[in-house]
Amino acid sequence: MISVSNVSLQYGKRILFDEVNVKFTPGNCYGLIGANGAGKSTFMKILSGEIEPNKGQVSILPGMRLSVLKQNHFEFDEFTVLDTVMMGNKRLYNIMKEKDAIYAKPDFSEADGIKAAELEGEFGEMNGWNAESDAATLLTNVGIPVESHYKIMKDLTGKDKVKILLTQAIFGNPDILLLDEPTNDLDVETISWLENYLADFENTVVVISHDRHFLDAVCTHTCDIDYNKLKTYTGNYSFWYQMSQLALKQRSDANKKMEDKRTELQDFVRRFSANASKSSQATSRKKLLDKLVIDEIPASTRKYPGIIFKQEREAGDQILHIENLSKSNADGVLFKNLNINVSKGDKIAFIAKNHLAITALFDIINEEDTADSGEYKYGTTIHKGYLPNDNAKYFVGDMNLMDWLRQYSTNKDESYVRGFLGKMLFSGEEVLKKCSVLSGGEKVRCMTSRMMQVNPNMLILDEPTNHLDLESIIAYNDALKDYTGVVLLTSHDHELMQTVANRIIELTPNGFIDKKMTYDEYLENESVKEQRMKLYASLA
Repeated sequence: MISVSNVSLQYGKRILFDEVNVKFTPGNCYGLIGANGAGKSTFMKILSGEIEPNKGQVSILPGMRLSVLKQNHFEFDEFTVLDTVMMGNKRLYNIMKEKDAIYAKPDFSEADGIKAAELEGEFGEMNGWNAESDAATLLTNVGIPVESHYKIMKDLTGKDKVKILLTQAIFGNPDILLLDEPTNDLDVETISWLENYLADFENTVVVISHDRHFLDAVCTHTCDIDYNKLKTYTGNYSFWYQMSQLALKQRSDANKKMEDKRTELQDFVRRFSANASKSSQATSRKKLLDKLVIDEIPASTRKYPGIIFKQEREAGDQILHIENLSKSNADGVLFKNLNINVSKGDKIAFIAKNHLAITALFDIINEEDTADSGEYKYGTTIHKGYLPNDNAKYFVGDMNLMDWLRQYSTNKDESYVRGFLGKMLFSGEEVLKKCSVLSGGEKVRCMTSRMMQVNPNMLILDEPTNHLDLESIIAYNDALKDYTGVVLLTSHDHELMQTVANRIIELTPNGFIDKKMTYDEYLENESVKEQRMKLYASLA
């Protein structure tokens, strides 16, 4: 168990936490949620001891081991993959190295023998003899092949490092596990494995994630950070969200009834207070009016952008035809002989083990790259909106947000542009920020507003939820569900893929799979599994 007592943290005049009290108990997984800037990662660092609060304390029961998912992908570059994983249990790893150093001494003494015996005893109690095989099993489970286990970390890709640091965190069955965005850069198979692992995990887990499906799959409790406080609710993220929206509506409805009653009483007092025959009634109404208290719903720190995609004109029957399209890069084939006919009403989710394949395809059909072979053709009525994965080239220079958006808008009026930016959560002086200093999430919101200006009848979206908070992801998800045009998209957000797409296309270097079904149906379909196995087996 980990206990937080009266924790407060303040930076200058900014208060992040004020008298926070919470207990995280074994057998439960706590999802830590809150608006961007609410302090989720900071609170996780307080739990781990990396940050000291101004007031209060964090207590862990004696003898319990706490493990944290490391965020520095270069910290272990000079170590082997297996050693990096076993470092997750620091005491066990230190014993291993101390034993090895003693046995390697040329002048091995009696004192060394006694010390080695003590270490061997502790090593055995910690199940140390199985440490290497346990680490190897975890690595294999997350998709790191055996031939990579003895490689040096710096020789691996960034995505493989993410998997290895994840296995490091969970290695040795820690009593308390702290995970900040554990699904970032993980493939579908690894995320599914992690969901199952955490569902069976019997100790304490605290996790931060923007993946709603993941939070729903693993969390028994939801911890909401708002107004500098932390409040714990039983249930996963979707349960918390639905209940919070319902409670907000109920309070709003109750307040509306009270406002109606107040208006009625005020009207009576105003009309009859000067009438002698009615004065006693007016006085009693006035007293009743004074007792009415409107229970104001406090404005949450959460803000939802106003994302609405409209079509300037409806698309005709001819949308997009792709014929024998192929593309390779320096590392090999991305996709080949791709044949797709996009139809009216299609909302297609693209998936691939190598995301570069999807980015390459989207760039090609948006004329930002060229194919090695093949061709594509749009219908004459198609008007596209494209959100690229890399948007850096759109934010070069010193242009402020007002001028940046105005260049894409047919309505150049300042009040219109300012109002539009306000819908995208840029208010007040923020609209005068230089576009070159925007955060990743702010850039995505700007690119989204750019697309909204042109009213496209076809959207092509490469990871639209990257860098966004949960509120913006929900707004994006709802907008795409409501959109009546054609959508081609890829996203790591499982819920968005499941609720938006009605067709799935998977790209591989050895062919493609094209199925009219939902994302979950695609992942669970046995014939699809066999087809995928054959495609990837031929690449092994």
